[in-house]
Amino acid sequence: MRALLTKIEQASGLDRIGDRLQRVVQGVLRPQRVRDALHGVWLGHPMHPAMVQVPVGAWMSAAVLDLMPGQRRAATTLTAIGTVSAVPAAVAGLNDWAALARDQRRVGLVHAASNTVGLALYGGSVAARLTGRHGLGRTLGWLGLGAVSAGAYLGGHLAYKQGAQVNVSVSDLHLISDGWHSIAEMASLPQRELVTRKVDEVSLVLYRHGDEVTVMLERCPHQSGPLGEGEVTEIDGHACVVCPWHGSTFRLNGGEVVHGPSSNDQQILPTRIVNGRLETRLP
Repeated sequence: MRALLTKIEQASGLDRIGDRLQRVVQGVLRPQRVRDALHGVWLGHPMHPAMVQVPVGAWMSAAVLDLMPGQRRAATTLTAIGTVSAVPAAVAGLNDWAALARDQRRVGLVHAASNTVGLALYGGSVAARLTGRHGLGRTLGWLGLGAVSAGAYLGGHLAYKQGAQVNVSVSDLHLISDGWHSIAEMASLPQRELVTRKVDEVSLVLYRHGDEVTVMLERCPHQSGPLGEGEVTEIDGHACVVCPWHGSTFRLNGGEVVHGPSSNDQQILPTRIVNGRLETRLP
């Protein structure tokens, strides 16, 4: 399986399809509010993995009921619920997929294809059950469960091996030693400009507004973009930094994510001023 997944990651032939699909998805899901909602910005957690719990749970339950006598109606209901709920979950997944790196999109494309086959099989299962062909409905349901299980395996590879839609910057916290660290003279910090400093080789962004200074991890939690090279803009009265790579936007006074594709807040570090020097430490 490792060799197969590596081949998929490196399968540049998939880019022709993937690049076209990416343009379609970005064109259809153009409004920023729609993309942010589907990314899970409002929730502070990616929407797609949360939404897939409904269809997967319904389909798994239906598979169990199909092995029990007298449960045809319940199994049909659960199969239908899973099939209908899989559609919005797929839309959220496509929205996340369109903002990934190319090697991630290759695996994501096969993940989506496997789930599409599974969804088609479950659609056929629902139709068969509703027309009284319950034996065929059960068979198509089990085949569909096999297809979506393969898709789930690929989804796990995307998240846990390739880091898709996970907070890739938070691991930097593990590299910072305990205690307070002096990082800058307050007098040297310009007003309302991004400044980068390092603590234990971990890059940080500093932003001064009056006598208040924000210190946050510099690597964007979405794809490790350099926030220190980003643009500062004001949104709803709050100064925000925009990642130069994919446009994820975070408040500089709290780290809250304002716009995706990141659905995670950016980590802010505590600060204090001692003898005119700014110090920071782990949260």
